[in-house]
Amino acid sequence: MQIAANSAVSIHYTLTNDAGEVLDSSKDAEPLVYLQGAGNIIAGLENALLGKQSGDSLKVSIEPADAYGEQDDSLIAELSRNMFEGVDELAVGMQFHASAPDGGLQIVTIIGLDGDKVTVDGNHPLAGQRLHFDVNVVEVREATADELAHGHIHGEGCSH
Repeated sequence: MQIAANSAVSIHYTLTNDAGEVLDSSKDAEPLVYLQGAGNIIAGLENALLGKQSGDSLKVSIEPADAYGEQDDSLIAELSRNMFEGVDELAVGMQFHASAPDGGLQIVTIIGLDGDKVTVDGNHPLAGQRLHFDVNVVEVREATADELAHGHIHGEGCSH
């Protein structure tokens, strides 16, 4: 079976940056399982996997626009330390949930501390980066009606 919209897909992958540093990998772990076409993985990788089948391997580079987007300087803000009430110690690299402009939630990362000023970045940590994937397709199957209704693959630990 080939990967098509609404396929349940299992892959093993290694993700590297332009410098060749490994950023993430499913090696020595369970494969990543996702629902093709549901936006469970970045668009560029999802598009590259279309038509592949169990046993196929591919190496693909994904530009920022098809991954986590370009770096958006408007998502960097300087806040007052009192916005972090209840947090005793702040440090660069800490992440927090914050209200997004669209009313949803987003993760912000502290990128700077200067007295009572805290600089946060709402960009995804991989925004602006070209990503390189080395992928092996483990399994492709039809998604169940429940998986399609919920928009993701059901597996161990799923609460549905």
